[in-house]
Amino acid sequence: MSTRKKTLLFVVPVNWAPLWEGQIQAADPTLDIKVQGRDAYLPNDVDYALSFRPPPGLFASLPNLKAVFSLGAGVDGFMLDADFPRHVPLARFVNKWLTLEMAQYAVLHTLMHHRQQRMFDAFQKNHQWRQGIPQRKTVDTRVGILGLGEIGQLAGERLRDLGFPVAGWSRTKKHVPGIESFAGEADLKPFLARTDILTCLLPLTPATRGILNAEAFAAMPVGAAVINAARGGHLVERDLIAALDSNHLSGATLDVFETEPLPEASPLWEHPKITATPHVAGLTDPKEAARFVIEGMTKIESGGKLENLVDFERGY
Repeated sequence: MSTRKKTLLFVVPVNWAPLWEGQIQAADPTLDIKVQGRDAYLPNDVDYALSFRPPPGLFASLPNLKAVFSLGAGVDGFMLDADFPRHVPLARFVNKWLTLEMAQYAVLHTLMHHRQQRMFDAFQKNHQWRQGIPQRKTVDTRVGILGLGEIGQLAGERLRDLGFPVAGWSRTKKHVPGIESFAGEADLKPFLARTDILTCLLPLTPATRGILNAEAFAAMPVGAAVINAARGGHLVERDLIAALDSNHLSGATLDVFETEPLPEASPLWEHPKITATPHVAGLTDPKEAARFVIEGMTKIESGGKLENLVDFERGY
């Protein structure tokens, strides 16, 4: 009988590995952890992998791979690998705390746009005491959520409870009390036309790449605002800048970008109508990630099935 330890391969930037390595090792001291780019390992020995944006072809080179765990809910980094072995289960990291933090981000920045906080920040910077600024009523500010998954539904429910008229757009119809549902390509423009503050929480797939583009912005009301907390690939950055510069859009909040870290020369840094945050809307907690991986490996070893498996046909 073989006594070889189970081997877990970390496929993350080497400087990221310590964030999770200690937590996972403490949860299972018998586990042999290897870090891609730091440690030597034999491809035949790798049983499991933990990753976010793996190099294409790597997982196809691991013949005994039993499962792969994503460090986030989004799996677009894996979808870029045409050689990913489809017989190997790929599990998304779905966690109530991560969902809550993402929803908080959407609610926070919706309120920032609704209450014109950037304008008041500018007044403070210039020592200006300005009252009598017209404020649109909450009941007249129509919020739209692109993507009514777990995060989108939670954000939509919280905004609904604050008194906003909320609608969501998704691949198929959803039934969430108090949230109007739009679905499919035919419903996209009508959804955008009734949306004053739009938040994108979609998975990134070939069908949703570039969905925040000039055509979408033109379909929105004059003075609308956009929040992207999903993936940078959803947004055509030059189209956003053009819509802001023409005053068709009043502002934008971006947490994700096509290139990360955001290049120093990017015009998004300095644009007066853009709030930029460094991909921090929801951060994976190392303790929760360790639990996710250990529980997943235990299920596989006992003949069980993983939850939150990725459907490669849908792309998430």
